[in-house]
This record gives sequence, structure tokens and C-alpha cells, in this order.
Amino acid sequence: MIRRINNLIKKSTLIIKDDGALRFAKRAAKYAYYKKFPDRKNKEYKDILFINGCTLPHPERYRVAHQIEQLISQGLTADSVFYDRLSLDQLKYYRGFVFFRCPITDTVRDFIKQANYFNKTCFFDIDDLVIDQKYTDSIEYVQKMSDEDKRLYNDGVNRMRETLTLCSHAITTTTQLQEELQKYIKGQVLINRNVASDEMISRSNAAIKAVNKDEDKVIIGYFSGSITHNEDFDLVIPSLIKIFDKYPHVYLKIAGILDIPDILEPYKDRIITSGFVDWRELPMVMAECSIALAPLVDTIFNRAKSENKWIEAALVKVPIIASEVGAFSEKVENCSTGILVKNTDKEWFKAMDLLVSDSALRGKLADKAHEEIIHNYSTVYTGYNLASFIRKHLARNIGFILPSTDISGGVIVALKHADVLRRHGWDVTLIDAVSKHALKIAKKTYSYRYELPGFNVVAMHKTKMKAFFDTQVATLWSTVELVKKQPNVRNRLYFVQNFETDFYIPGTGEPRFLANASYCDQSGIRYITMSLWCQKWLKDVFHKESEYVSNGIDLELYPYRERDFTGKIKLLIEGDSKSEYKNTDEAFRIVERLDPDKFEILYLSYRKEPKDWYRVDRFYNRIAPEKVGEVYASCDILIKTSIVESFSYPPLEMMATGGVSVVVPNGGNVEYLKDDYNCLFYRQGDIDAGVAAVEKLLNDKKLRDKIIKNGQKTAQAYQWSKLEQRIVDIYK
Repeated sequence: MIRRINNLIKKSTLIIKDDGALRFAKRAAKYAYYKKFPDRKNKEYKDILFINGCTLPHPERYRVAHQIEQLISQGLTADSVFYDRLSLDQLKYYRGFVFFRCPITDTVRDFIKQANYFNKTCFFDIDDLVIDQKYTDSIEYVQKMSDEDKRLYNDGVNRMRETLTLCSHAITTTTQLQEELQKYIKGQVLINRNVASDEMISRSNAAIKAVNKDEDKVIIGYFSGSITHNEDFDLVIPSLIKIFDKYPHVYLKIAGILDIPDILEPYKDRIITSGFVDWRELPMVMAECSIALAPLVDTIFNRAKSENKWIEAALVKVPIIASEVGAFSEKVENCSTGILVKNTDKEWFKAMDLLVSDSALRGKLADKAHEEIIHNYSTVYTGYNLASFIRKHLARNIGFILPSTDISGGVIVALKHADVLRRHGWDVTLIDAVSKHALKIAKKTYSYRYELPGFNVVAMHKTKMKAFFDTQVATLWSTVELVKKQPNVRNRLYFVQNFETDFYIPGTGEPRFLANASYCDQSGIRYITMSLWCQKWLKDVFHKESEYVSNGIDLELYPYRERDFTGKIKLLIEGDSKSEYKNTDEAFRIVERLDPDKFEILYLSYRKEPKDWYRVDRFYNRIAPEKVGEVYASCDILIKTSIVESFSYPPLEMMATGGVSVVVPNGGNVEYLKDDYNCLFYRQGDIDAGVAAVEKLLNDKKLRDKIIKNGQKTAQAYQWSKLEQRIVDIYK
């Protein structure tokens, strides 16, 4: 809690300093509002979320803020969050996640598990070997900790390692770290070195112009990052004393957390201390120096450290003397962009003596190092490898734009495709395109389905799509324009499930015209369908080629039940009462002619209530898809009278459960239905024929048994498991 308050104070101070008190007040009020009403805040769907587990500002800046700059410069979108504010809801708003120095928690563990389920890639990022006690035990500062402090420290180290091992890939800063991390993770480890942000470069350039160095002084600077650097500084003390004694005009500037040893007491008048310096002020402080020192004790822990001190010194044109250890030995070119030394008193003194006495050499080294950093160590110029690595390991992502997440046949089929793709490695997002107006109306009449278990669902009217999509799929005519409006999409598809023009009677107006226009796209949308009938009219009428995969059925959801057709017969009617093309009225006209003592009428609708004149003994409304099979299994005969269907599910579902069907033939059911083989057809509008078909099924056991037997064969042939690979293939 104290740490949070301190961080809040620091952030508030910086905002007031940079943006002014009025801007701060507005931001605070906005934050407070959305803290109380989080559901009212619009969301953004982006590529990457960084989860920061480090309380120190310096590492977080380099490994989170700077890497976000790199990704933005390469066309990716990114956010960050502190790990104790991570929530499972954030899973659906990003394609991948980078855990920086993040210790394991129950939330982090569950988050990574769910990310894996949804094929969202988790990366671990770290800039120090704080992942195992075998490394940290070698640090002198850690060795001197109290037992309790060390216990807490080790707990953090071990929790860090657990998060690392749960992630698929890693990102780090140095060769030594890459080699060590590879021992803990199965995936790839990328070296993405620390680099300077645009603001660092800007502030450094300003410092170079603003600082006028005292030509009569040579200031040697040592900038300590943390208390753990005491033993590193000890390496240069003997040489510093010799330099002090030889050159009266040499001064030492120490910034950061460091215990100054008593042995330097005689030179206290020539030692300048500034304590911890905010990174925004650091360039000005560092630019006053003539030379910077970067000593490192040669341990495996230090060989894993980054070359930050060289970067920061070079930005303000200060030459560096560094230990020939780890990243310094790899990246600093000796006698060109800096001076590298062995950790001996002789070499340290020789290097200091050389630069103190030769101002021209100092300028030459500083200019060369500055040029190297500006061109090869800035976020804008160096993000390609990081972005490519992340893009390579992100799953292909696909967004299904649904007109609504409410129950309907078209939505159920789209969900099946989505689930198949998820199980084959795709990152799947369902985009609910229901309008605010439609949602407001829906809330007044029923409980709208916001979530679909097992899927990531985002609301289009509350979400800005800023991430890249490999593929987006329209699933109804009204969603085609929405797919076309998304700018950052590689492939745009339209999943045609019906001739939706005929959803509207002549005279309806614009919806009828726009539905028809959705089959005439000229922008390059690719068409796919689940009906041979749809494929045919797309080709014949609109001259559109389309990929085809049949619909299927999950037999586990439609259990077979023996019927004896004695007693009162349960007759099922399915279809919304207000839908013209469902032609539900005709089914109830047939019911009017049936003996109420012999038939119990069950009615299944997804949205509309039965009309007043319907004879209904039991009404099922808005049944969950996984429960629909139980309704079918409880009934004996289905009457299905739809005029327009792309692929009519109810007869297939009824035959799967062992029931029989009386059906009006249409383009969407003759694909699998055959009269007098697995159903009985009657001509639409012929009520007498419909009544006769029902009576025939009831009275002719031999015919009924044949239809049930062949219906079972048909259902077996249309199992989803036999269609999965074809579904995957049409989205490639």
C-alpha cells in the first residue's frame, strides 16, 4: 500500500510538472469515474500488453516503455499494466503478453493458462539474472542481507522463475542472459538490447547545448544504479586515489545510491554527490562530466548486465572507461567508442590517466560513441527484430463479426467454426456488432447474452480495434460493411449462410436492398458458405466464386432415444413466429387440424413469443444451444415449414435423436433430406398434405422405422468431427 501511494505521488507530481494542474485534475476526475464505473469505459483491442512486475523505475522504463516505443515504430500497438492490476478480462483485448520481471501470483498463473487455451502467446522479459538463487547468491549485497530479508528476496527470485517457465518464449538484453534463460524455457530467446527512447535523446541533446564545461576541471563521473554496485566501485578506488594525487584539477561526481568509503575522506572537497537523479535530469548532470566510469566485477551475474551506462554517457558525449566484461566487451569498441580495461589497478589507472591528460582523445571517443548510439541504439531505429520476433510467435488471429451473440442458427454455426479454429491453433475473437439501440431494446424484453463460455467476446460499439487481424469474417449481410471498414486486416471473408435478401418481404426498403448488395462486393471480400445451394446462386446470379464446407452436428449434444409412438404424441414446431421466411404460421395451421387428444404441441423459438392463436402446450424460448438436443429428444415428430433455409438444422437434429420429420423442401434442406428415405416432404401451402404426412408417420410403423434408421445414417455422415479439416482449410 505504501509503495502504491508513493508511486501515485510520483506520477501525480510528474503529470502536474509536464501537463499543468488543470490537466492533472481532469485526468484524476476521469480516472476516478472509470474506477467506479469500469464497464462504461470504452476498450481498445491491441496487439501486445506488457505486464510489469518491477517496482524500480529504471528497469521498467528500459524494458517496458522503450520496447513499447519500438513496437509502435514498427506498426504494432501496445499497452502496459502493473502486475497486481492484471485481470483475466484483459485476455480478450490483446494478441500477446510480455511479462517483465513478473513474479508468479494466482492471477498470473491463471492468466497464462487461459492465454494458452486461447492461443495467445506469452513472452517473458528480463534484464538481470534474478531468476535463480544460484545466480543471486553470488551478489555481495545479497550475501550481507539479514535472514528475513534474504528469505523475502529469494521468494521473489523463485516466483520470477516460475513465471518464466510458464511462458512460451523470452526476450532479454545480453548474450549471457540469453544463454542462461535458454536453460529454463523451451521456446526461443531473443536478445533485444536496451536502447534510448526519443525523449532520452531529446533531453541529452538539450543537455549538450546547455552545459558549459569548466575547462580547468576534469570531472570523472560514476553513476550507480543501486546499492548492489558498491563492490563494483571498489575496483576503481585505488586508481582514483592515484589520479587525485597526480592531478589536482580532477574531481569525482557520484550520482545514485553508493556508500562512499572512508578511504576517500581526504578528497571530500573534490567529490561531488547528487544522490538519486531522475532520468529526466540525468543528462544534465552527466553532461557536466569529462569521463564516465563503468566498473564491473567479473561474475556471471554481471556478465548478464546491460551496457546502459555506456548508452547514457554516449548520449551526452561523455567518453566511458568500462570493465571488459559482458555486454561492454561485446558492444564497446575499444579505443573507438570507449576504453575497455581488465579489472586491475594498473589498467584502470592507465586508462584514467590517458583520458584525463588528453582532451582531444576524449572528444574523439565521445563523438564516435554518440554517433553509434544515435544510429543504432534508439527505439525508433531498432524495433524491427523485436517486432518480427513477436509477430513470428503470435498465433494467426481471426475475428468473427456477429450481428449479435444471441442464440440463432447462424450464430451457432459461426461459433462452431470459431471453436474448430481455436482448437487448431488460431487466436479467435468474437466481435459482437449489436448496436446500442438494439441492445437497449433487448434489455427491456430479455437477458441479453453478453458472454459465450469458451470464447473471447468484445462489443464493437465499446471497443476500438487497433490490433492487426489476419482475418475477419462477416456472418450476416449487416456485418459486411463492418469488415470492410476495418483497416488493419489482411483477409476479409463473408460467411454466407442464406439468401438474406428474402429475409425481407418486398416493400421492406433499404435492408432488403443492402442484403442483396452484400453479394455484389467489389472490394475483394472472399466468399465462403456452408450450403451447395448458396454456392450455386452465388455463382449463377452474382458470379461470385465461394469455398464450401457443409454444416455438421455434434451427436453428443443430440442423444438418441427410442420412441414407441404410443400414447400422446409430442409434436415439435421450431421457428420464430414473426419471421416471414420461417413460415411458422403454416405449421400451426397443420396443428389446428390435428386431434388435441392425440398430440401435445411443443414450440421452440429463439426470440419471438407464440401468436395468440397458436395452439401450444409447452413453449421453449431462448434455450441454450447445449440444451436444445434435450428438447428434440423429448419429442416424436418435427414439423419444419421454412421457405428459405441455407442449411436447415432442425430435421438433422431431430433425426439424430431418433425422431422423424415432416418438412417443406427448400434449397437449404434438400442437400441432405430425401423424401420417403429420411423424412416426409409436403408442398408448401398444402395444409392437407402436411396433415396427411403427420398421420402417415404415426400410422405406418414400417415407414417410420425406415426413416428413423436412414436418419441415423445421415446424422452420422454429418458429424462435425468429419468436417474439421475442411473448415480449417477454407480459412487458410
